[in-house]
Amino acid sequence: MSPQQKVEAADPYFPASGDPRYRVNRYELTLDYRPGPNRLTGTARLGAIAGRAPLTEFQLNLADFRIGRIRVDGRAPHYTHRGGRLRIRPPKPIRAGAAFTVEVHWSGNPKPVGSPWGGIGWEELEDGALVASQPVGAPSWYPCNDRPADKASYQISVTTPSAYSVVAGGRLLTRTTKASTTTWVYEQPAPTSSYLVGLVIGRFQTVLLGDPGDDGVPQYGHLPARLLPQFSRDFARQPAMMELFQELFGPYPFGEYAVVVTEEELDVPVEAQGLSLFGSNHVDGARGSERLVAHELAHQWFGNSVSVADWRHIWLNEGFAKYAEWLWSERSGGPTAAQLAAAAHRKLSSLPQDLRLSDPGRKRMFDDRLYERGGLVLHAVRCAVGEETFHRMLRGWAAAHRGGVVRTGAFTAHAARCAGRPLDDLFTAWVEEPALPPLPAPAAAVPMRPPHPPSNAGSV
Repeated sequence: MSPQQKVEAADPYFPASGDPRYRVNRYELTLDYRPGPNRLTGTARLGAIAGRAPLTEFQLNLADFRIGRIRVDGRAPHYTHRGGRLRIRPPKPIRAGAAFTVEVHWSGNPKPVGSPWGGIGWEELEDGALVASQPVGAPSWYPCNDRPADKASYQISVTTPSAYSVVAGGRLLTRTTKASTTTWVYEQPAPTSSYLVGLVIGRFQTVLLGDPGDDGVPQYGHLPARLLPQFSRDFARQPAMMELFQELFGPYPFGEYAVVVTEEELDVPVEAQGLSLFGSNHVDGARGSERLVAHELAHQWFGNSVSVADWRHIWLNEGFAKYAEWLWSERSGGPTAAQLAAAAHRKLSSLPQDLRLSDPGRKRMFDDRLYERGGLVLHAVRCAVGEETFHRMLRGWAAAHRGGVVRTGAFTAHAARCAGRPLDDLFTAWVEEPALPPLPAPAAAVPMRPPHPPSNAGSV
């Protein structure tokens, strides 16, 4: 089976999510949201391409909304809408490889959709709303081909009362106020998985982090005004993180980066394409969550730009972001990656060793052990190949798969090519076998760069 055919297979963890018989290359979403009654009205226009067989019918994922109308290439199809699946049968079959458009009008009261981890997706707040869709929450607010391998560009227009700000991943094209409402239009041209489409509606103060200069990345913070003093300290070093990660991983893959802090507390921060979402509990004025600031920023390269073909390979998202935490600590004067790896190894050695990193199973895809062990895989590779090869490997991985999707096998092959020798034993032990291997040899095998303080380009 070719790699392309594999990409077109259903996700084994969520076979009811997405439809591998076609792919979407463009979403245009026009939304009207009223926070008081939590009322959402939307129109979605999708530009799509049929796969290798004619499409007599296809499916979108959409939660329990009222459907207004549906059009396929301008004509009314037959459709059914049950159990989060919108099954559409066009008036005539769509030829293999042919481009087609789908238009869907829907309305209702958005709410989280069920998952093994509770409700995910659209969440109504006390004063606004937010979206946290990983892994299958996107249908809670718009119709989509909900599979991580199906990446598309997006334009999102949101109209809401003018007292509220709207933040989405991408560049703000226009903001137009008429009477008591304002329409915000964002464009995200980079290929984006449906679960990574971020949206937040609330009352925020917007600040610029640092000075991007002529060649820098614009970085914005959107937060409740009362939290600005704490935010100014907690996120002050994010521009230095951006500088370091571009050195280590290559150019930032998107046009801009925004962080949003909500009034509500969140269990964990959430990454989206070009956007990360933090709770008020992650802002304490003492940089108590700085490793999470680094983690979410690193996801823009690993997870967002370079995305998993299916959820079995989630360690490629979380292990890389975890190791980025350790690299930031090492380079900003904190504990070295070797010290943090040793601490993670001690922690894992005291826990059950029944998780296989390359295919953890749906119930364990967000297990803390996957994050820690994923970071240890990167450290083991670093110890095995040396500093220069390791960083060349990271930059090459991000560059070669920018905007694409990957599997574990692609990474192990890439690492071996960079090393100039097979690394089968290393990856078998760390990725395929559940038993925890010994801690990789420390600094003698890897000439760690001496820590240096980050630049001062971190003012808010």
